[in-house]
Amino acid sequence: MEKSSKFVGRITGVLAVIILPACFWGMSSKFIALIKLVLSDHPKASEAAFAVAPMTNYMLATAGFVFLLFWAAANGMFRDIEKPKQTLLDVESRLDAQTNDEHFSSSVLG
Repeated sequence: MEKSSKFVGRITGVLAVIILPACFWGMSSKFIALIKLVLSDHPKASEAAFAVAPMTNYMLATAGFVFLLFWAAANGMFRDIEKPKQTLLDVESRLDAQTNDEHFSSSVLG
């Protein structure tokens, strides 16, 4: 990894540590306020109740994607992002050589 990409990675990490907790706190505090409103005797409580289930679904789906992102990063899936592209082009070249379909590959690859 070259020096500038390490710097960019560190800056991204610092920004993530600063921004993500603030976003989580803001979203969770608003959701807790919504739950308190629904459970209260406020006249608008019945109107706010419809939003609890979709908000819960959105938060669970987001949590799933965040955990999937961390799992992928922990298993090294972002270390060599050029490899899948090269593998795809190598496989295409081998398939073209087997089928003698050079006209198709030249039209696709330019």
